[in-house]
Amino acid sequence: MNHQLNRRAVMRTGCVGLASLLLPKAIRAAPVDQTGVAAWRNDVSISPVLDKATCHSIHTYFNTSPESPDGRWVLFYRSTHPDGHRGEVCIAERTMGRVNVLASNVTIEDAHRAACQQWISDGRRVVFHDLRGADWVVVSVDIESGEERTLTSGRQIAWGQPRADLVPLYGPHWSLGEHRDLEAVDVNTGVNSTLVTVADLRKAFPDWVRKEFGEAEISLFFPILSPDMQRVLFKASSPAGGGFRSPQGSTRKGLFCYDFVAKKFVFMDPNWGHPAWHPDSRGVLNIYGRNVVFIHSETGYIESNKSLPPFPGGHPSLSPDGPLFVTDTQLGLFGGSRGDWGVVVGDISNGQYEILHRFDNTQGATSWRRSHPHPVFSHDGRRIYFNASDGAWTRLLVAERPPN
Repeated sequence: MNHQLNRRAVMRTGCVGLASLLLPKAIRAAPVDQTGVAAWRNDVSISPVLDKATCHSIHTYFNTSPESPDGRWVLFYRSTHPDGHRGEVCIAERTMGRVNVLASNVTIEDAHRAACQQWISDGRRVVFHDLRGADWVVVSVDIESGEERTLTSGRQIAWGQPRADLVPLYGPHWSLGEHRDLEAVDVNTGVNSTLVTVADLRKAFPDWVRKEFGEAEISLFFPILSPDMQRVLFKASSPAGGGFRSPQGSTRKGLFCYDFVAKKFVFMDPNWGHPAWHPDSRGVLNIYGRNVVFIHSETGYIESNKSLPPFPGGHPSLSPDGPLFVTDTQLGLFGGSRGDWGVVVGDISNGQYEILHRFDNTQGATSWRRSHPHPVFSHDGRRIYFNASDGAWTRLLVAERPPN
């Protein structure tokens, strides 16, 4: 990182004890090409994952790549309903276009994160959550056999790691029940473990919790496991009375990082933003306000490169080898009209960036919560996947840079 970058401190705290938790060994990322922004400036191809399809095809979020670790398959949620609230979890063979339906009649919260579908078990399985009757369930599907397994109920999933077997869980944030802590389920054994408890948070940050939530009951929400599976990001939440399909579903505040090995909170910041892990599991990329920032969790500092422009509305994530980031942004500051969005590749250290694609994002799925582009790299760093609501259907697109 450039040492001339702007810095500000974040809050730190000491150790908070938890019951022991068996964790997978650290995951080593496969070597990838060392490339810069220049590699994305010319001859980049952009195409839909599903050619000429009359349906929504939605990649879930910027914290997980829809491409399988081996590069063979692309995972997405497909729906023919205008709002996108009911559909199928599918995979498409990346080079051949063949589509396999993994699960049908899947009900989701919104078109923003779809079914939170994601790769796990080194690409051997896919997990997602589904509203079945009145209960949310977490489901895994074996890619080869097609076997479906319900892992747990009364919970939803956030973001694990594609090469691991542990999937993070949280209880409904809009209606607190018995599941208020962060948990994880092992897809091999089906066993649930508690990662961090509400009591841990209250003990570590009593004044902050009291100031932000008063006497209201809270839960721990939206966990994001680090690439080495030793840390988790999450936020605190309290119901706001609106139900799960409402912008008033819950009040959500704070960005917390907990280390399972050290058994302590590493840092917290009052702003959640849109955090994404650095591949080294020690840094966090984020958008605060409209600016891309980098959080050094070990030192407690936040850095931003002032030569980068603001990216309003952005959801940033890093390339698999770390130097580059990709984010979406509203294009008003870049000459666009209201509702225009773009996908940007940049380098947070030197301030270089390139707008890969511009599009109208006011159409597509009519869900109460709009599908954002949520761009993310493939595991080899050569492709970027993102959603575009530029027509009747929200489409999953892929940008691919030319070979070296």
